[in-house]
Amino acid sequence: MEDDENTGTDTGRPTARARNRRGQGARLRDDIVAAAAGLLAETGDERAITLRSVARRVGIAAPSIYAHFPDQPAIMLAVVREAHVELNGALRHAVDRAGRDPRERLGALCHAYLTFAQDHPERYRTMFGGLWMPALGESSVTERDLTDLGQESLALLADLLAECVAAGASASTDPAADAVALWLGLHGLAHQRAVTRAFPWPAGIAERVITPLAHLTT
Repeated sequence: MEDDENTGTDTGRPTARARNRRGQGARLRDDIVAAAAGLLAETGDERAITLRSVARRVGIAAPSIYAHFPDQPAIMLAVVREAHVELNGALRHAVDRAGRDPRERLGALCHAYLTFAQDHPERYRTMFGGLWMPALGESSVTERDLTDLGQESLALLADLLAECVAAGASASTDPAADAVALWLGLHGLAHQRAVTRAFPWPAGIAERVITPLAHLTT
């Protein structure tokens, strides 16, 4: 059975959270997701995120979570979705700052992707299955939920590659498929940077990944 309502009498628990006013349920949902994301950032371990640990941080009884999430994987899915929103925002911001040259825009997106992964290694690994892999059929998370993750950033990558083709900056004959290949290359580099503490990366390694996979012309 999960925690009872916090009263503040246990020194290991926070003071009870004030009851939300009518119509503020969305605020509690956001607080639950923020608490889970905070625990993940601090521990780097999905196992630290339980209904009990999240409830303790928010200052509520664990059963109160069920009004917003059916189980722990649903909370993790919300954390991952929020991380993808943040990634998409970083990518679009980088592309907007890059100007109008298609090749520069594509390069800006690729480097922003690598930077995001490097700045948030635990979050990145969670987003792509390194720390979190829900058991389908045993939780509320569905295959469709997982398939939808990352589609916006992949579509943006494909659009920019198509722009490069139209401008004669890429020899790709299938921008959609090559965008997947390029993402796999970026993901491989990003993942290894996140999990490898000491490795003499060659200078310009990112360009060695991006240029051939995007079929960029000289």
